[in-house]
Amino acid sequence: MSDKRLSSWRLAAFSGPAIPIAALGLPIGVYLPQFYAGPMGLGFVTVGTIFMLARLWDVVTDPMMGVISDKFPSRWGRRRHWIVLSVPMLVICAWMVFVPSAPVTPGYLIGWLFFLYIGWTMLTISHMAWAAELSGDYNERSRIQGFREAFQLLGVPLVLLVPAIIERIGAENMETARVASMGWFIVLLLPVAVGLNIFFVPERKATPQPPISFAAALKPIFRNAPLPRLLAADFLSGFAGAALASMYIYEASYVWGIGSVASFLLLLYFFGGIAFIPMVLKLSYRIGKHRTVVAAGIFNVLFPPVIFLIPYGNVYVASLVLVFLGMNVGTTTTLYRSMMADVADIDEFETGQRRTALFYALLTLTQKLGGAVAVGVVFWTLALIGFVPKQGENTEATLMGLSLVFVAVPMICNALVALIMVKFPIGLKEQAELRRRLDERFVEEVELTERPPNLP
Repeated sequence: MSDKRLSSWRLAAFSGPAIPIAALGLPIGVYLPQFYAGPMGLGFVTVGTIFMLARLWDVVTDPMMGVISDKFPSRWGRRRHWIVLSVPMLVICAWMVFVPSAPVTPGYLIGWLFFLYIGWTMLTISHMAWAAELSGDYNERSRIQGFREAFQLLGVPLVLLVPAIIERIGAENMETARVASMGWFIVLLLPVAVGLNIFFVPERKATPQPPISFAAALKPIFRNAPLPRLLAADFLSGFAGAALASMYIYEASYVWGIGSVASFLLLLYFFGGIAFIPMVLKLSYRIGKHRTVVAAGIFNVLFPPVIFLIPYGNVYVASLVLVFLGMNVGTTTTLYRSMMADVADIDEFETGQRRTALFYALLTLTQKLGGAVAVGVVFWTLALIGFVPKQGENTEATLMGLSLVFVAVPMICNALVALIMVKFPIGLKEQAELRRRLDERFVEEVELTERPPNLP
């Protein structure tokens, strides 16, 4: 197979849908739980439970979508038609979730969230699987995922600009206007980004795959030794990220005293993530992907306690801390997705099947499960310590408890990630040898296909 390096402008066109993907994901973690718990009147426990159940729905939809995307190509290719089909579903569901008419019922929220997650799954898994199939090279895969992750991180500050502007102009019904503006952003941008993606980036031609029984398809997954390590690390990273996201507004408003600029400063967090991606990629080229993940994990164990040094109301110190906290935003997601392409190579070698979407479905599933459990656990914990989302209603001890949870979660999760990934078995040499053997088999299959029938 050819692993021709894609130009930067084609990678930019390919990565475009990552912007609305991120624009959808961030509000679900940061704004929507608070919005439905507060202005929509559903309460902490109800909203925490609903968001956890909605995420657990992905236990069914993610693997199912992975299998479907792998098994049912079209004349467009293996992935593009699924991306296109996701657009109308996401547009309708995003409108219903982000621009609701109060009052809402728990059934309204959980129903529209379920369908929103189906469309989101259809888009993200197909897009990530396509990214993995653009190249078989160890480092080029990191470059492709780095582009995609950079665009995904770019989507976050872009969607945050809208509520930040609304905060500055002091719109009436602030929380409702803030959430509705993000919904408009997603609804308008998604069709444009997907259109550019499918128009400018062709899919690589896939080779026919032999039929395989269910048992034969399942066993290699359990024998794939690197897979559980990668999934466990992704779960922990998803848990840490979602926990921080769900607490950020509270921490910034009630502990740091910068609530009026909280959304604006969150931009710095994600711009920091974008800025660190080139450095992270260069480091991974030198020491390998898994060792880079370990290094990032250690950094994110040592750095979070700096949060306790932020003076109340000091925007400048808070800004500096957020920039460095952003280092982990792009690191793990970029490298995990690149590493999953290498893990899928093992499965392809054993089964003869290119089941990239299934493997990325497992990866998104663990991250979503981490996020689902985190939101539920965090909201239950906040209720347990007596936290109230109103200025002046919390004791010093309650606010200290909020900060301790905010700092302890990333420290514990990243320490476990470093321990899990330190002995990850696929590096540059191992992956290069695997690709060589896959390419040799591909050439043999092509020669057999093209050989005249009268020759032995």
